[in-house]
Formats: sequence, C-alpha cells, structure tokens
Amino acid sequence: MNETTRPLHGSGGKAGGAQRSPEFRLAMDAYGGLRKDLFHDAFAYRPLPKMRTDGPLTRRLPGRIREYAAWTPHAVVCLLAFWVLMFGYARGPQDFGGGIAWLFGGLILAVPMVMTLVRPVGAFWLSCAATVVTGVVGDHGSMGPWSPPSFSMHLAVLTVVALRTRPRVAGWMWLVTLVFGVVLGSVRGYADSSNTGQMATVSGILLLIIAIRHIRRDAERQVIAEKSVTAVERDKRTVLEERTNIARELHDVVAHHMSVVAIQAEAAPYRVENTPPELAQAFATIRENAVAALTELRRVLGVVRAEDYEAPDAPQPTLADLESLLDNVREAGLPVEKIVTGAVRELPQGVELSAYRIIQEALSNTLRHAPGAGARVEIGYVLGGLGLRIVNGPATTEAGPSQGSGHGITGMEERVAMLGGAMTAEPSAEGGYEVTVFIPVAAAEPEPTETSLEKGEGA
Repeated sequence: MNETTRPLHGSGGKAGGAQRSPEFRLAMDAYGGLRKDLFHDAFAYRPLPKMRTDGPLTRRLPGRIREYAAWTPHAVVCLLAFWVLMFGYARGPQDFGGGIAWLFGGLILAVPMVMTLVRPVGAFWLSCAATVVTGVVGDHGSMGPWSPPSFSMHLAVLTVVALRTRPRVAGWMWLVTLVFGVVLGSVRGYADSSNTGQMATVSGILLLIIAIRHIRRDAERQVIAEKSVTAVERDKRTVLEERTNIARELHDVVAHHMSVVAIQAEAAPYRVENTPPELAQAFATIRENAVAALTELRRVLGVVRAEDYEAPDAPQPTLADLESLLDNVREAGLPVEKIVTGAVRELPQGVELSAYRIIQEALSNTLRHAPGAGARVEIGYVLGGLGLRIVNGPATTEAGPSQGSGHGITGMEERVAMLGGAMTAEPSAEGGYEVTVFIPVAAAEPEPTETSLEKGEGA
C-alpha cells in the first residue's frame, strides 16, 4: 500500500511545485511584455520614415514641393523641440537661476524631442532622465516633480513615441510615467503639491486617442486585406465553377460523338461484303476503345459533377440555334441585330457550343448593365477559324441592381482560352461595351465515304 502511494504522492508534490497560479503567470506575462516593449533594444536605431505623398492633398502639390512635403513629420518634431528649447530658456531665470544651469536646462529638454526621430523608446527614457536632472538642478518651488517646460517636453515625447509605436507601448509608458511621478514626488517632498495627477490625466487622454487611432488603422488594414483575399478566392471559385460547367457541357458533346463512333464501328463489318478478319478485328478494337473512352469520360466527370446535376435531355446548343436565343433576348426588351459574314460551315461542336455561350453571356450582360441599349452580334467565318463581335450601345435608362455574379467575362475568357483563342472586352468608342473573340479552327479533312471504304477493302 505504501509502495503504491509513495510515488503518487511524490509526483503530486512535484506537479504542485511546478504549477504556477494564474496571478503569477499574469504577472510574468506583464513583466515580459514590459521588458520587450521598453527595455529590449530601447536605444535601437529606428529612423522616422518619410510621409507618404500620395494622399488627396499632397498628390496635388508640384513636384519639388511634394518632395519637401515628405519631410513634414520631421519638421513638426524639430519645431516641437525648438519650442521646448525656447520655453526652457524663457523659464530659465525662474527655475534655474542664471549662468550655465540656465543654458543647460533648456538644452537638456530639447534633446529628448530630437531623439524621437531616431530612437523613440530611448527618447522616452531620456525624457524621464531629463526630468530628474532638471528637478535636481532647478528650483521649482512647491511645484513638482515636473516644471512647466519638462511637463510640456514629456507630453510631447509621449505623443511622438506613441504615434511611432504600438498601443501597448503607449500603455506601458503611461504606467511608468505614473510610477515615476509618484516616486520622484515622494523623494523630492512634493507629496502635497505634486502635479503627477495632472500629468497622468493629460497624458492618459492623449495616449488613449492615439491608441484608438492605431487600433482603427489596424482594423481598416485588416479589413482591406481580408477583402482582397476574399476577392481572390471568389475569382478562383468562379473560374473553377465555370470550368466545371464547361466540362459538363463538353461531356455531352464528346459522349455523343464517342457513342456514334462505337455504333458505327460495330455496324461497319455488316455493311461490307466479305469482310476480312483483320478489318473486322480493327472495327472491334475501335468499338472497344470508344466504349472504354466513354466510360472513362463519365468516371472523370463524376468528380466535378454536382450532386444535383442532371444531364440535359436536349443536345447542347450550337450557332444554328442562335435565332431562338436572339428572339428571347428581343422579347426581354433588347433590340439586337445579327450580321454573318463569310461562308457558313459546320464547325466542331465544342467551338459551336462555346461561341453560343459567349454570345449568350455578352447579351445577358447587356440586359443587366445597359438597359435600353441596342446590341449587334457579328459572326465571321474566316479561313483560320471563327470571329465574334458583340457590341452594345450606352444605357438609355438607369441600370438597376445587377442579378449576375459579376464574373461573366471570366467565364468567357475561360472558354476562349480552352480553345486556344484570343478575346478582348473593353468599353467602345460610342460609350457602350464591346466583346471581340477569335477562335482558331483547323481545316476539316474530308471524311472517307462508304464507296471509298469498299474500294479500299477491295484493293
């Protein structure tokens, strides 16, 4: 029994000794934060950067003046230092008497202000040291621990350092200033007439305003960053959705052709008299490969197909079905004109489908974003491919809220890129919008006829 309980007791005592109370951990975290913010590399070189000149006011300045405007923060700090220096000299005869102490008192108050330009945290500690020195050298009467010049100097240093650092540093500086004032006032005998309370109140208000400004700026930057990430992710999702739609549509096109190949390969041996075994075997191999490709195509499509997707009963549309689309658009209130140039010919079904979808999306964008405008659809059959141009005029009525996803152009670009074509979408000279597309199409080879097949077999 004792052998069993002794190790448990020992381990429990060890765990209890290693465990710290929440108060102790909180105090250690606070001490660690204080060391990191005010002691670690306190006098590190951190020069004040130039001010940005791309704001609403500074960007309107002439070039030379705009360059000088970037040094505005440095000029303000130097003016504060000069003001503290003059204030110290003005109070010199009253606080320091005369002679060297008078000159020394004004100069030592200006040094911390200038130091905020290069070593901000170090300038805070130098300000505290300057307060001690001026309190020892000078005679402030019943006022303490800060004389009016050192009071102004310390407030200015706190403000500049808080603007250059994080809100937590401002909190530590305020706490150290409060403790510093209480201790210095007690040592110097200013307990009854100490101005530490005034310093704590005024500096607390200033530092709180600066901290709120920092927090608001950080929140705005975070919101802007999140919006940028959200926009990028939305674009990626739109592209993926569009590619999925294209894959579904092309599946219907390719599956139809593969099915036709399989059926024709199966029926071909029965259409040729005295079919050689080699030819029959070749047709059987063609049919097996077509069926295998069709099966693999359906399997791959299952990865990108949504659970609620239903294959359309009707075949995918082509340019031959464009008139019905234009009629529907005209019934919706968009006057549209179609112009066809070149020799109309049958194109690969993937090209026909993509051209139809591009025209459909362009006209839908016109309905949403340019109500009351007219549109023109130009289709050009050229030797190397198919050209499309969909242009609309400016809106004649005020556009209502758009009901689309706002990524129709992205979908059109995906279709054109898939076919190796080129596309431009930009405002037109007339104030409307113009979409221009070229899709390359290779010249079709003549298909072998049944007669030529029989002649080849006979040979």
